[in-house]
Amino acid sequence: MKPSSYTDLLALLQAKVGDMMMDFEIEAAARKAEEIIRLKHETNAVILGHNYMSPELFYTIPDFQGDSLDLCRKAATTDKDVIVFCGVRFMAETAKILSPEKTVLIPAAKAGCSLAEGITAEDVRALRRQYPGVPVVSYVNTYADVKAESDICCTSGNAAAVVESLDTDTVIFLPDEYLARNVAQETGRHIIFPSPKGGDSTVIDHQMIGWNARCEVHEKFTVEDIELTRKQYPDVMVLAHPECSPEVLNASDFAGSTNQIIQAVDASKANQYLVLTECAMGDNIAAAHPDKEMLRMCNIRCPHMNEITLDDTLKALQQTRYVVEVPEPIRQRALQSVERMIAIG
Repeated sequence: MKPSSYTDLLALLQAKVGDMMMDFEIEAAARKAEEIIRLKHETNAVILGHNYMSPELFYTIPDFQGDSLDLCRKAATTDKDVIVFCGVRFMAETAKILSPEKTVLIPAAKAGCSLAEGITAEDVRALRRQYPGVPVVSYVNTYADVKAESDICCTSGNAAAVVESLDTDTVIFLPDEYLARNVAQETGRHIIFPSPKGGDSTVIDHQMIGWNARCEVHEKFTVEDIELTRKQYPDVMVLAHPECSPEVLNASDFAGSTNQIIQAVDASKANQYLVLTECAMGDNIAAAHPDKEMLRMCNIRCPHMNEITLDDTLKALQQTRYVVEVPEPIRQRALQSVERMIAIG
């Protein structure tokens, strides 16, 4: 059972992040976490903590921790009336898609995402007009209206399997340019990036049609980062998220989703680890594995994930604020795309 009293929360935080935070910060975090947990029970809420949440939140208040789809699916199985999603808006929308009867709250007013904001529903409709009959695969890191215009969704962990499940020579894969390039490489497909203004719609065999959106965090990692790290730490295990460039993935030892990266570190006996994704996740892995040396590259952070704090989570429960809604016609169509993905696994 997770701790809920101030004394127990204080001890937990001191054990997990005592070398990352000042004592007075830990004490303040424990007090806020205690009040959040009290309100959680009072409002019959479930709290979801994405892997990118900072450690003082990640290890105290969530009932479930993990990647976005896994969290949404777990929340849907509970008897709770309220879902508080400590993550960004597209994640909270997915929770609403799967749990329409529940009130879904997000602690920050915006909590956007460069990928989700890199494509619109009208962009998808325009691509369908340009490439009639070609199925559309959309990454779960998209807003509900884009999911609704898609045939099927995918995660970073099952993207290649989803593409191959369609049994077609040509797919439209949206919106992450790097994830698309990595899936094209994995599935042996030629990829093009059409002009947003339209133009040539010639389709060739084994083609993937991509889109020019990127994660503002993962696009910053470079092969040079890896080379410089290996120069100083020759035995380092480098783990990268598939939203990084193909060149970065090819230079890494492991590529996978956030959950897959965590599992790889759990199973590995390497001397040092460099995780190329949002820095808070590296902090969370370090807190879980004090016996393993996590190398830091903390100059690269997600400004949107960092909007989610203990303070704002507390206010979300106190005020029932920032309720996430998805219009029912959009929700039903988006649900079809998500359920088709879940059926693949």
